Amino acid sequence: MTEEILKIKDLHTHFFTDNGEIPAVDGVSLSIKKGEVVGIVGESGCGKSVTSLSIMQLIPSPPGKIVSGTIDFKGENLVHASNKRIKQIRGNEISMIFQEPMTSLDPLFTIGNQIREAIRIHQKVSKKEANQKSVEMLKLVGIPRAEEVMNDYPHQLSGGMRQRVMIAIAMACDPEILIADEPTTALDVTIQAQILDLMKKLNEEKETAVLLITHDLGVVAEICDRVVVMYAGQVVEEGTTREILKDPRHPYSQGLIRSLPKLHEKDQKLYSIPGTVPKPKMGMVGCRFRDRCRFVHERCYQENPELFSLENNRLSRCFLSDDAEGKVVKDAEANIGS
Repeated sequence: MTEEILKIKDLHTHFFTDNGEIPAVDGVSLSIKKGEVVGIVGESGCGKSVTSLSIMQLIPSPPGKIVSGTIDFKGENLVHASNKRIKQIRGNEISMIFQEPMTSLDPLFTIGNQIREAIRIHQKVSKKEANQKSVEMLKLVGIPRAEEVMNDYPHQLSGGMRQRVMIAIAMACDPEILIADEPTTALDVTIQAQILDLMKKLNEEKETAVLLITHDLGVVAEICDRVVVMYAGQVVEEGTTREILKDPRHPYSQGLIRSLPKLHEKDQKLYSIPGTVPKPKMGMVGCRFRDRCRFVHERCYQENPELFSLENNRLSRCFLSDDAEGKVVKDAEANIGS
């Protein structure tokens, strides 16, 4: 897995409202390789979904706009691509599974109509061939009696079945990248496990790169190769799944890990990160996590931390990771992970 097929660099997506300009995504950079599963995690409002919608060029305009940055897909900058070109890519080379299938599927059309449409828009096939491919895709995602389901409407299916249909539509044209925006939200744990197994199977068999957006670290541990942690519109840490879960370096990542329940501890009180995510605004100075951080110090209020490079290509947006000129807070560093 060495070939980068998607590379985002210094992406800024802003919303222009009556209350001013809001930088929902503020300088995000990340990449994904062929056949890789990358997870984006963080609290609600951190910019995960806006990042994915920026990749798909689905930001509503107005009020949203990609102000600057590049989204490089196999050498082509999607930010400057024409609407015609984006339509050729969207749903064909890059597909997306949206968070809530009931609102993403059209209630007025049958399942068969919606899968066939995705196929015939991008592939020169007859209606009969598209119908056969649709049935094959439903069977591939584990839907029983696929021929009958083709004639069903979305409301006639369970939540797990609708999510499988969404995956079938997204995978119908064999995309190179699958973006999954919290695909297991509101599903019970059994169906959630089945959906994750299905996504992993498709990833392994077709070498489809997966960008998984979630707030669930259990899901990340189950399926992801690498993790990008976002906070207040920025990437604050990046590394392999094992590194992030076993040895988080950014205080925010540490807080997320500490908040997980431990199976072998009885009568445990779950940890929660104090405070809330700050509202995004232009010209913010200092670390955005400072008011919630147990390691905060003077420098955190005066400078904007950069993404410091660590060992094994890890990244952390925290002054604790800066060894230059003896500026590391030694006492805090000694307590990381405690």
